[in-house]
Amino acid sequence: MNRFGVVAIVVVVLALLATVPWIASPSIIQFGISTLLMAVLAQSWNIIGGYTGYASFGNSVFYGLGSYGVAIAMVQWNLPFGVGLAFGAVLALLFALLIGLPVLRLRGHYFAICTLALAEVMTAIVSNLEIAGRNTGLVLPLLRGDALFYELSLGLLALTTLTVAYIARSRFGFGLIAIRENEEAAAVMGVDTTRYKVAAFAISGFFTSLAGGIHAYWITFLDPVSAFDITLNVKMIIMAVFGGPGSIFGPVVGAFLLSAISEVLSTKISTLASLFFGFVIIVAVVFMPRGLADLGRRFRSVGWRYFAENVRRNRL
Repeated sequence: MNRFGVVAIVVVVLALLATVPWIASPSIIQFGISTLLMAVLAQSWNIIGGYTGYASFGNSVFYGLGSYGVAIAMVQWNLPFGVGLAFGAVLALLFALLIGLPVLRLRGHYFAICTLALAEVMTAIVSNLEIAGRNTGLVLPLLRGDALFYELSLGLLALTTLTVAYIARSRFGFGLIAIRENEEAAAVMGVDTTRYKVAAFAISGFFTSLAGGIHAYWITFLDPVSAFDITLNVKMIIMAVFGGPGSIFGPVVGAFLLSAISEVLSTKISTLASLFFGFVIIVAVVFMPRGLADLGRRFRSVGWRYFAENVRRNRL
Protein backbone atom coordinates (compact mmCIF):
# COMPACT_ATOMS: atom_id res chain seq x y z
CA MET A 1 0.00 0.00 0.00
CA ASN A 2 1.35 3.45 -0.93
CA ARG A 3 1.80 6.34 1.47
CA PHE A 4 -1.43 8.09 0.45
CA GLY A 5 -3.42 4.93 1.15
CA VAL A 6 -1.93 4.66 4.63
CA VAL A 7 -2.67 8.33 5.33
CA ALA A 8 -6.27 7.90 4.16
CA ILE A 9 -6.78 4.90 6.44
CA VAL A 10 -5.28 6.74 9.41
CA VAL A 11 -7.54 9.76 8.82
CA VAL A 12 -10.63 7.55 8.64
CA VAL A 13 -9.66 5.69 11.82
CA LEU A 14 -9.06 8.96 13.67
CA ALA A 15 -12.42 10.32 12.49
CA LEU A 16 -14.19 7.18 13.71
CA LEU A 17 -12.41 7.26 17.06
CA ALA A 18 -13.29 10.95 17.48
CA THR A 19 -17.01 10.10 17.32
CA VAL A 20 -16.86 7.60 20.20
CA PRO A 21 -17.73 10.12 23.00
CA TRP A 22 -20.95 11.06 21.23
CA ILE A 23 -22.26 7.56 20.53
CA ALA A 24 -20.80 5.25 23.18
CA SER A 25 -21.73 4.54 26.80
CA PRO A 26 -19.79 6.16 29.69
CA SER A 27 -17.98 2.89 30.45
CA ILE A 28 -16.77 2.59 26.85
CA ILE A 29 -15.57 6.20 26.91
CA GLN A 30 -13.64 5.59 30.13
CA PHE A 31 -12.08 2.47 28.66
CA GLY A 32 -11.21 4.51 25.57
CA ILE A 33 -9.41 7.16 27.63
CA SER A 34 -7.37 4.54 29.45
CA THR A 35 -6.50 2.74 26.20
CA LEU A 36 -5.55 5.91 24.33
CA LEU A 37 -3.25 7.00 27.17
CA MET A 38 -1.61 3.57 27.28
CA ALA A 39 -1.06 3.82 23.52
CA VAL A 40 0.63 7.21 24.07
CA LEU A 41 2.89 5.65 26.70
CA ALA A 42 3.79 2.71 24.44
CA GLN A 43 4.47 5.05 21.53
CA SER A 44 6.57 7.34 23.73
CA TRP A 45 8.65 4.41 24.97
CA ASN A 46 9.06 3.35 21.34
CA ILE A 47 11.25 6.40 20.71
CA ILE A 48 13.88 5.47 23.30
CA GLY A 49 13.34 1.71 23.37
CA GLY A 50 12.27 0.82 19.83
CA TYR A 51 14.29 3.24 17.71
CA THR A 52 17.26 3.91 19.99
CA GLY A 53 17.48 0.42 21.46
CA TYR A 54 17.69 1.49 25.12
CA ALA A 55 15.19 -0.48 27.23
CA SER A 56 14.14 2.27 29.63
CA PHE A 57 12.31 1.34 32.82
CA GLY A 58 12.34 4.98 33.88
CA ASN A 59 9.50 6.35 31.76
CA SER A 60 7.19 5.99 34.75
CA VAL A 61 9.26 8.82 36.30
CA PHE A 62 8.24 11.12 33.44
CA TYR A 63 4.65 9.98 33.88
CA GLY A 64 4.79 10.85 37.59
CA LEU A 65 6.43 14.22 36.97
CA GLY A 66 3.72 15.13 34.47
CA SER A 67 1.03 14.04 36.93
CA TYR A 68 2.51 16.04 39.80
CA GLY A 69 3.10 19.03 37.55
CA VAL A 70 -0.65 19.25 36.92
CA ALA A 71 -1.58 18.44 40.53
CA ILE A 72 0.78 20.98 42.14
CA ALA A 73 -0.14 23.73 39.67
CA MET A 74 -3.88 23.24 40.13
CA VAL A 75 -4.07 22.41 43.85
CA GLN A 76 -1.22 24.39 45.39
CA TRP A 77 -1.02 27.37 43.03
CA ASN A 78 -4.62 27.54 41.69
CA LEU A 79 -3.41 27.61 38.10
CA PRO A 80 -5.37 26.26 35.09
CA PHE A 81 -4.96 22.75 33.72
CA GLY A 82 -3.04 23.87 30.63
CA VAL A 83 -0.39 25.60 32.73
CA GLY A 84 -0.09 22.44 34.84
CA LEU A 85 0.47 20.34 31.71
CA ALA A 86 3.22 22.70 30.57
CA PHE A 87 4.80 22.71 34.04
CA GLY A 88 4.85 18.89 34.15
CA ALA A 89 6.36 18.73 30.66
CA VAL A 90 9.12 21.17 31.67
CA LEU A 91 9.88 19.06 34.75
CA ALA A 92 10.13 15.95 32.58
CA LEU A 93 12.40 17.64 30.04
CA LEU A 94 14.72 18.99 32.73
CA PHE A 95 14.88 15.57 34.37
CA ALA A 96 15.64 13.89 31.04
CA LEU A 97 18.43 16.33 30.24
CA LEU A 98 20.03 16.21 33.69
CA ILE A 99 19.73 12.46 34.28
CA GLY A 100 20.07 11.40 30.65
CA LEU A 101 23.67 12.53 30.30
CA PRO A 102 25.11 10.20 32.98
CA VAL A 103 22.53 7.38 32.74
CA LEU A 104 22.69 6.96 28.96
CA ARG A 105 26.38 6.16 29.21
CA LEU A 106 25.26 2.78 30.56
CA ARG A 107 24.09 0.02 28.24
CA GLY A 108 22.08 -3.18 28.30
CA HIS A 109 20.92 -4.48 31.65
CA TYR A 110 23.00 -1.86 33.50
CA PHE A 111 20.92 0.90 31.88
CA ALA A 112 17.67 -1.00 32.57
CA ILE A 113 18.51 -1.50 36.26
CA CYS A 114 19.55 2.12 36.70
CA THR A 115 16.34 3.49 35.16
CA LEU A 116 14.33 1.02 37.23
CA ALA A 117 15.88 2.47 40.38
CA LEU A 118 14.98 6.02 39.33
CA ALA A 119 11.27 5.35 39.88
CA GLU A 120 11.89 4.11 43.41
CA VAL A 121 14.11 7.10 44.19
CA MET A 122 11.51 9.57 42.91
CA THR A 123 8.77 7.86 44.93
CA ALA A 124 10.84 8.32 48.09
CA ILE A 125 11.64 11.96 47.29
CA VAL A 126 8.07 13.00 46.45
CA SER A 127 6.75 11.18 49.55
CA ASN A 128 8.67 13.70 51.66
CA LEU A 129 7.73 16.88 49.81
CA GLU A 130 5.11 19.05 51.49
CA ILE A 131 4.14 20.72 48.22
CA ALA A 132 3.34 17.28 46.74
CA GLY A 133 1.18 16.24 49.69
CA ARG A 134 3.76 13.79 51.05
CA ASN A 135 2.48 10.19 51.30
CA THR A 136 -1.19 11.19 51.30
CA GLY A 137 -1.00 12.77 47.85
CA LEU A 138 -3.19 15.49 46.34
CA VAL A 139 -6.87 15.71 45.39
CA LEU A 140 -7.49 17.64 42.18
CA PRO A 141 -10.65 19.60 41.30
CA LEU A 142 -13.41 17.39 39.93
CA LEU A 143 -14.34 17.90 36.29
CA ARG A 144 -17.16 15.80 34.85
CA GLY A 145 -16.03 15.77 31.27
CA ASP A 146 -15.03 12.33 30.04
CA ALA A 147 -15.61 13.45 26.46
CA LEU A 148 -13.02 16.22 26.92
CA PHE A 149 -10.42 13.85 28.37
CA TYR A 150 -11.12 11.37 25.56
CA GLU A 151 -10.52 13.96 22.86
CA LEU A 152 -7.40 15.23 24.63
CA SER A 153 -6.03 11.69 24.82
CA LEU A 154 -6.84 11.02 21.16
CA GLY A 155 -5.20 14.29 20.11
CA LEU A 156 -2.09 13.48 22.14
CA LEU A 157 -1.87 10.02 20.59
CA ALA A 158 -2.15 11.52 17.10
CA LEU A 159 0.57 14.07 17.89
CA THR A 160 2.87 11.42 19.38
CA THR A 161 2.40 9.11 16.39
CA LEU A 162 3.02 11.95 13.92
CA THR A 163 6.25 12.72 15.79
CA VAL A 164 7.33 9.08 15.57
CA ALA A 165 6.48 9.03 11.86
CA TYR A 166 8.63 12.12 11.32
CA ILE A 167 11.49 10.66 13.35
CA ALA A 168 11.36 7.39 11.40
CA ARG A 169 12.01 9.23 8.14
CA SER A 170 14.41 11.91 9.38
CA ARG A 171 18.16 12.06 9.68
CA PHE A 172 17.70 12.07 13.44
CA GLY A 173 15.73 8.83 13.21
CA PHE A 174 18.36 7.18 11.02
CA GLY A 175 20.93 8.16 13.63
CA LEU A 176 18.83 6.53 16.39
CA ILE A 177 18.50 3.33 14.35
CA ALA A 178 22.26 3.31 13.76
CA ILE A 179 22.80 3.59 17.52
CA ARG A 180 20.39 0.71 18.08
CA GLU A 181 22.14 -1.55 15.59
CA ASN A 182 25.75 -0.72 16.48
CA GLU A 183 26.56 2.30 18.63
CA GLU A 184 30.32 2.14 18.07
CA ALA A 185 29.88 2.03 14.31
CA ALA A 186 27.38 4.91 14.49
CA ALA A 187 29.94 7.04 16.35
CA VAL A 188 32.59 6.23 13.75
CA MET A 189 30.15 7.28 11.00
CA GLY A 190 29.85 10.71 12.62
CA VAL A 191 26.67 10.32 14.70
CA ASP A 192 26.80 12.34 17.92
CA THR A 193 25.51 9.40 19.96
CA THR A 194 25.29 11.24 23.28
CA ARG A 195 23.26 14.12 21.86
CA TYR A 196 20.99 11.79 19.90
CA LYS A 197 20.30 9.54 22.89
CA VAL A 198 19.56 12.41 25.25
CA ALA A 199 17.26 14.01 22.66
CA ALA A 200 15.35 10.72 22.23
CA PHE A 201 15.11 10.35 26.01
CA ALA A 202 13.76 13.90 26.33
CA ILE A 203 11.18 13.51 23.54
CA SER A 204 10.02 10.23 25.04
CA GLY A 205 9.73 11.87 28.46
CA PHE A 206 7.85 14.88 27.07
CA PHE A 207 4.97 12.86 25.64
CA THR A 208 4.91 10.52 28.63
CA SER A 209 4.55 13.47 30.99
CA LEU A 210 1.61 14.87 29.01
CA ALA A 211 -0.17 11.52 29.29
CA GLY A 212 0.47 11.53 33.04
CA GLY A 213 -0.93 15.04 33.38
CA ILE A 214 -4.12 14.20 31.53
CA HIS A 215 -4.60 11.04 33.57
CA ALA A 216 -4.05 12.87 36.88
CA TYR A 217 -6.77 15.45 36.16
CA TRP A 218 -9.09 12.73 34.87
CA ILE A 219 -8.93 10.54 38.01
CA THR A 220 -8.60 13.63 40.32
CA PHE A 221 -6.37 11.88 42.87
CA LEU A 222 -2.62 11.38 42.99
CA ASP A 223 -0.17 9.74 45.39
CA PRO A 224 3.54 8.87 44.98
CA VAL A 225 3.09 5.10 44.63
CA SER A 226 0.52 5.32 41.82
CA ALA A 227 2.28 8.21 40.07
CA PHE A 228 5.63 6.41 39.79
CA ASP A 229 4.20 2.91 39.41
CA ILE A 230 6.81 0.61 37.85
CA THR A 231 4.17 -1.84 36.63
CA LEU A 232 2.89 0.90 34.33
CA ASN A 233 6.35 1.04 32.75
CA VAL A 234 6.29 -2.74 32.28
CA LYS A 235 2.92 -2.53 30.54
CA MET A 236 4.03 0.13 28.09
CA ILE A 237 7.10 -1.94 27.21
CA ILE A 238 5.01 -5.09 26.70
CA MET A 239 2.56 -3.24 24.45
CA ALA A 240 5.33 -1.69 22.36
CA VAL A 241 7.23 -4.97 22.02
CA PHE A 242 4.08 -6.94 21.20
CA GLY A 243 2.99 -4.45 18.54
CA GLY A 244 6.43 -3.97 17.05
CA PRO A 245 9.22 -1.81 18.49
CA GLY A 246 10.88 0.49 16.01
CA SER A 247 7.74 0.77 13.87
CA ILE A 248 5.31 3.67 13.51
CA PHE A 249 1.98 1.99 14.26
CA GLY A 250 3.09 -1.20 16.02
CA PRO A 251 2.98 0.15 19.61
CA VAL A 252 -0.46 1.68 19.01
CA VAL A 253 -1.87 -1.59 17.67
CA GLY A 254 -0.26 -3.50 20.53
CA ALA A 255 -1.75 -1.13 23.12
CA PHE A 256 -5.25 -1.37 21.63
CA LEU A 257 -5.21 -5.16 21.34
CA LEU A 258 -3.71 -5.91 24.74
CA SER A 259 -5.89 -3.34 26.52
CA ALA A 260 -9.02 -4.85 25.01
CA ILE A 261 -8.05 -8.42 25.86
CA SER A 262 -6.96 -7.44 29.38
CA GLU A 263 -10.25 -5.62 29.97
CA VAL A 264 -12.27 -8.67 28.91
CA LEU A 265 -10.20 -10.95 31.13
CA SER A 266 -10.41 -8.63 34.14
CA THR A 267 -14.21 -8.66 33.96
CA LYS A 268 -14.21 -12.47 34.05
CA ILE A 269 -11.37 -13.46 36.39
CA SER A 270 -9.16 -10.66 37.71
CA THR A 271 -6.15 -12.93 38.25
CA LEU A 272 -6.15 -13.87 34.57
CA ALA A 273 -5.56 -10.25 33.58
CA SER A 274 -2.25 -10.08 35.47
CA LEU A 275 -1.17 -13.52 34.24
CA PHE A 276 -2.01 -12.45 30.70
CA PHE A 277 0.77 -9.88 30.50
CA GLY A 278 3.32 -12.43 31.70
CA PHE A 279 2.15 -14.79 28.96
CA VAL A 280 2.44 -12.01 26.37
CA ILE A 281 6.06 -11.38 27.38
CA ILE A 282 6.95 -15.03 26.74
CA VAL A 283 5.13 -15.16 23.40
CA ALA A 284 6.56 -11.86 22.18
CA VAL A 285 10.16 -12.58 23.15
CA VAL A 286 10.27 -16.18 21.92
CA PHE A 287 7.99 -16.33 18.89
CA MET A 288 7.95 -12.76 17.53
CA PRO A 289 10.59 -10.58 19.23
CA ARG A 290 10.04 -7.80 16.68
CA GLY A 291 6.29 -7.76 17.27
CA LEU A 292 3.19 -7.85 15.11
CA ALA A 293 4.64 -5.32 12.66
CA ASP A 294 7.50 -7.64 11.71
CA LEU A 295 5.16 -10.64 11.67
CA GLY A 296 2.90 -8.88 9.17
CA ARG A 297 5.83 -8.05 6.89
CA ARG A 298 7.55 -11.46 6.87
CA PHE A 299 4.79 -14.04 7.35
CA ARG A 300 3.68 -13.90 3.72
CA SER A 301 7.14 -14.79 2.47
CA VAL A 302 8.31 -17.34 5.05
CA GLY A 303 5.01 -18.60 6.48
CA TRP A 304 5.05 -20.63 9.66
CA ARG A 305 8.84 -20.89 9.42
CA TYR A 306 8.87 -17.36 10.86
CA PHE A 307 8.06 -18.71 14.34
CA ALA A 308 10.46 -21.66 14.02
CA GLU A 309 13.30 -19.33 13.07
CA ASN A 310 12.67 -17.14 16.11
CA VAL A 311 12.51 -20.16 18.43
CA ARG A 312 15.78 -21.44 16.98
CA ARG A 313 17.36 -18.01 17.32
CA ASN A 314 16.43 -17.98 21.00
CA ARG A 315 17.91 -21.51 21.35
CA LEU A 316 14.79 -23.14 22.76
